[in-house]
Amino acid sequence: MKTKRRAFLQQTSGLLGFSGLLSLTGNEVLASHLTALSARADKPYVVFVTGDHEYSSELTLPLLAAELEKNYGMRTKVLKSVPDYTSEKDIPGLESLREADLAVFYLRWRLLPQEQLNYIDEYLKSGKPVIGFRTTTHAFNYPNGDPRQRWNAFGEFAFGSPPGWGGAAKHTHYGHNSTTDVTIVPEAAKNPILNGVEPSFHVASWLYRVKPDYPAAGSTPLLMGKSVNPDKAAVDNPVAWTWKNQWGGRAFMTTMGHPEDFQIESFQRLVVNSIHWALNKPVPKKWKGKMDINVPYGHPK
Repeated sequence: MKTKRRAFLQQTSGLLGFSGLLSLTGNEVLASHLTALSARADKPYVVFVTGDHEYSSELTLPLLAAELEKNYGMRTKVLKSVPDYTSEKDIPGLESLREADLAVFYLRWRLLPQEQLNYIDEYLKSGKPVIGFRTTTHAFNYPNGDPRQRWNAFGEFAFGSPPGWGGAAKHTHYGHNSTTDVTIVPEAAKNPILNGVEPSFHVASWLYRVKPDYPAAGSTPLLMGKSVNPDKAAVDNPVAWTWKNQWGGRAFMTTMGHPEDFQIESFQRLVVNSIHWALNKPVPKKWKGKMDINVPYGHPK
C-alpha cells in the first residue's frame, strides 16, 4: 500500500505544480479529483478468484466483497469461471491480480490454461498475501503427464495444506452426513484473527482430514474441528491456520466454507479478521454487524 501511495504522489506532483495557473474553479475541480484518487489509492484492493463445482463460492464471496466495500474501506473484484461454475478451463480477468493487495481463492479442480496460471504464479512470487477456502486444497486437477501437473499441489505451496485430494497425504473428509464442532486452539486465543470469534461454534462443513502431516511446518493452527456423525473413525483436525509461504507471503487457510458456514457470525468474523490480518491491517475495533448471506448448498435449480 505504501508503494502505491508513493507512486500516486509522484504521478500527481507535476499536476499540482501547475495548480497556480488554473482558475479558482479549476483548482477546486483538480483538488476534488486528486482527493478522490488519493482515497482510492489508500483502499486495499482484494481480488476474489472463484470456481468450484459444489459450494457456490461464486454466490457467497460477492456478498462478502460487498460488505468489505460498504463497511471496511476496501475495493474488491470477484472473478468467476465462465460460462458458469461447472466450467473448469476459463476464469477471465486474472490479470487483475497484478494490481491486487490480497488474493482470495475458492477453487476446486480447475484446468486453467497456462497463460491464466501465469498470473497466479506471478502473484504468489510477489510475496503478497493469500487466503484460501475449503476446496482450494485441491484447486487444480491436471492429468498425469500434463506440464501443469505441479499446480495440483497449489494448496501445499500456497497455503501449507495437503497437496491435493487423496494421494499420499490421504486428504479426505468424514462424510456428507457429518457436520463439525469448532473450538479455538487455546494457545491461539489471543490471535487477532480470533477477535470476536466464539470459543466454540458449529458449522455445516464436513471435517477435512489434513493430519498428520499438515498444516505444514511453521503454521499456526487457530481452530480445531471435531467431526459430528462421521462415516469413519475420525480424529480432530485443524480447520483454520496461518502460515508464511516460500515467497514470504502471509497465508490464511480454512477448510470451512460450506455456504451455510457463511451464515454463522463467528465464521463471518473469522473471515473479515483474516482479510485484515493478511493485509497487515488492524482487525476492526468495531464489528459492523452480521452479514445477510443466505446461499443454498449444491446449486439447486
